[in-house]
Amino acid sequence: MSLPKTARINEVGPRDGLQNEKQMIPASAKIELIEALTAAGLKSIEYTSFVSPKWVPQMADAEEVAAGIQRQPGVNYQALVLNQRGLERALAAGVNSVGLVVAASETLNKKNMNAGVQEALDNYRPMLAQCHAAGVIVSGYVSTVCGCPYEGVVPAEKVLAVTKSFLAMGADDIVLADTIGSGHPRQVRELCEMTLELVPAERLGVHFHDTRGMALANSLAALEAGISRFDGSIGGLGGCPFAPGAQGNGATEDLVFMLEEMGVATGIDITALIECARLAERLVGRPLPGHIKGVKKLFPSALVLGNN
Repeated sequence: MSLPKTARINEVGPRDGLQNEKQMIPASAKIELIEALTAAGLKSIEYTSFVSPKWVPQMADAEEVAAGIQRQPGVNYQALVLNQRGLERALAAGVNSVGLVVAASETLNKKNMNAGVQEALDNYRPMLAQCHAAGVIVSGYVSTVCGCPYEGVVPAEKVLAVTKSFLAMGADDIVLADTIGSGHPRQVRELCEMTLELVPAERLGVHFHDTRGMALANSLAALEAGISRFDGSIGGLGGCPFAPGAQGNGATEDLVFMLEEMGVATGIDITALIECARLAERLVGRPLPGHIKGVKKLFPSALVLGNN
């Protein structure tokens, strides 16, 4: 099996992870988490979203968080935006990367953005041009790529159609997002292989939720297909306000540990990352589902095999 030698991890816990929390997390705590993640070696962090506080109250402090983080050279600070107003706020706050999301499912797209798939893409076209004029990187997120809570299984043709539209508009990267965590490894691998016929591997990423405990297995399937960019959420934080039943993303620390054990370098300090997961638990006031943070001592597989 030929695997990528390195992997890029985009941490989405501070945004996708925290947005579903009922208890309001203060901006100072979010900033503490973001800076701990940066210190652990993460080079890409989705730190907030510039969306309506009416619909996502947890992200009402986007400007405060953006102003409070100590930006480090070489770190990609990404924010989610859904409309022109959100983009204006993000640019004013100094983002260097944005995520634009369109569901491959018509129903979820209308519930999430109050627009159909094509209307959402048309709305993004001038926004994407504005981002490029400002030197801002754009990741086109295609959500519900494996399934929709309202429509069921989403045909691959719909996923590829949204991908082609994002590419035609000039998106820098494409991310396939299993928003409700309904995908399985064979489905993921086949979808990745089809998408790789349109998008170079270095420009394609994946984003998995762990609703059915498949996030790591699906990450492995994507890795075997040649993908080397992965979203993860510290501790397994997450959910989606507009996707009933969706659970947290795959835990970043579990993903990094698996990749490193397989010889795929991430550049991230796993010990420091585990401490970030424990910090996230303290911030939300409950245990989180990530596995590695509960291990008292990590035994690299090479060491264990060497002792047998």
